[in-house]
Parts: sequence; C-alpha cells; structure tokens
Amino acid sequence: MDEQLSMGNNARVTASASWLRTMLIGRKPRRTLLRIAVLLVLTLIISSRSVLVPIRVEGVSMFPTYKEHRVNFVNRLAYLFHEPRRGDVVAIRTTGLRIMYMKRIVALPGETIAFHDGCAIINGKVLDEPYVTSLCNWELPRRTLGPNEYFFVGDNRSMAASEHYKGKAERNRIVGKILL
Repeated sequence: MDEQLSMGNNARVTASASWLRTMLIGRKPRRTLLRIAVLLVLTLIISSRSVLVPIRVEGVSMFPTYKEHRVNFVNRLAYLFHEPRRGDVVAIRTTGLRIMYMKRIVALPGETIAFHDGCAIINGKVLDEPYVTSLCNWELPRRTLGPNEYFFVGDNRSMAASEHYKGKAERNRIVGKILL
C-alpha cells in the first residue's frame, strides 16, 4: 500500500514538473531557445543607439524623397562589408552624432563631378537621377574627388545652389545608410 501511495505521489510530482516545464520552456525547448535568442538580438539592435540612430529631416533639401520633420533611422552597420554606393542616401556627420546631414551620394572616390544646367555630370557623362523631380540651373565647376572622398547632394534641386548644402565628405564622416 505504501508502495502504491509513493508511486502515486511520484506520478503527481512528475506530472506537475512536466506541466511546469511545458509552461516555461514549451514542448520544443530548442525552438523556444532559438526564439529567445533571436528576440534578444533584435531587441538589442533596435533599442541600441549604437546600431540604429534616429535622424529627423529638417529642411526641404531632400524633398520629395524625404519630407520635412519626419524621423528616419541610420543603419550604422550598412557599410560593414562594402563601401557606400552611388545613389545611397546617407547620414553625414558634421560634429558628433547630434548633427548630421541626410544627403544622396552622387560621386565616388576618384571621380570627376560637375553640374551643368542642373544636371550632375560624372566623368563627362550625365548622371541619370530619377529621384530628382524638379529642374534647376545649377552651374558648378569640375572637381576631382580624392581617394577617400564622396560627393553628396540633396534631391530637391529647385533650391538655389547657394542655399543647398552639398559637397564632398571623407569616408569617415559617413555615419551610415538611411533605412527606408
């Protein structure tokens, strides 16, 4: 009789432990641990200001691609495995991480750039820029970029060239690529 009572208690304890394990870990512990790991990594990436940095659009130099007063995020890991490319919209650091410009890269290191009748001319050829919707009359002389320099400009070319922040920046000033 004592043996049956002991076996009944053991069965209840085992059933209770099994139920508790299922509640905490699930029926497939490996899958649950994988989900927890993925969620932890995503949480760290999203909440960490060292990977995704918020940037607010102030001004109309990137209009109509990016509207004023909107918040976007800069992916600081975007150029971990490759260099910035023509057409990328990037954040360019001026001083610290508090003040950045959001601009589009139009010329790469070693290239020659000029503007004639509002068109960007790279190495003597007109650059196809479907994101530019407004015409302008910018005239900027030819300049050749150094081995570590990129030329950036906003998408809103209807502004006078003198009112538009544009120019060259060294690679170490590019914080990352704008998401979306």
